[in-house]
Amino acid sequence: MAGDFQVRFWGVRGSIPCPGQETLHYGGNTSCVEVRAGDQLLILDAGSGLQPFGQYLQSAGSISADLLLSHLHYDHILGLPFFAPAYDAANKLRVWAGNCSAGVEAALHQFLQPPFFPVPLKHLTARFSFRDFSSGDTLELSPEVCARTCVLNHPDGATGYRIEYDGRALCYVTDTEHPARGLDSAILQLIRDADTVIYDSTYNDSDYPSHRGWGHSTWEAGLALCEAAGARRLVVFHHAPERSDSELQQLDAELHRRRPGSVVAREGMVLQL
Repeated sequence: MAGDFQVRFWGVRGSIPCPGQETLHYGGNTSCVEVRAGDQLLILDAGSGLQPFGQYLQSAGSISADLLLSHLHYDHILGLPFFAPAYDAANKLRVWAGNCSAGVEAALHQFLQPPFFPVPLKHLTARFSFRDFSSGDTLELSPEVCARTCVLNHPDGATGYRIEYDGRALCYVTDTEHPARGLDSAILQLIRDADTVIYDSTYNDSDYPSHRGWGHSTWEAGLALCEAAGARRLVVFHHAPERSDSELQQLDAELHRRRPGSVVAREGMVLQL
């Protein structure tokens, strides 16, 4: 039987955590999104937002979750060694990543070892399994939930996801840079008729030119993609660390004016599909 399809944001920033008075409302943790598709728990990225999410999960008993990584840059994995459920043998975690040349397990072994971190990956006692794939594959996460994937335009590569459940679709598209002209055809196909699209909006049209080639996009490009693909709701995500609450509030108002129902992501926000 179908159930709720729900999204909760635990980290919405890009590049580096940014605590402070200017980021209290929207939050300063890096990328981490909780998805509940019926009884199944999915986690999109393991940025610093994974730490408070882990604390929240401690009261829920044992968990079984799929962790889908967009890529392995630090801001998207730095929460993993601080994820409390990773140290509980009663928990089961499947870790997915696309296009890792030596495999995601080997890459995380490199990340979780001295002198970078004192606890090696092998000492995280949860039951880990690691699943590598090529971006463009479709992942069967369960009989009811699948994830379509596509290649994103980002240094060292990244993967976009389309989570499909009960006739509904959630797309997670971060970190990527839009083409100089036109729309990214792979993303356009991925988000076609989606209910919600979470999109890398690190920049806007005015500050993007000085960051061309950095591998990130703008909320305006996200808006154009959603309009062309017939996607219902754009969620502006992966905010630049210097983007203040007041700037994001102004953007939220402009976004609502131009595409009612679309929102700027903030920590603690819950969306139903």
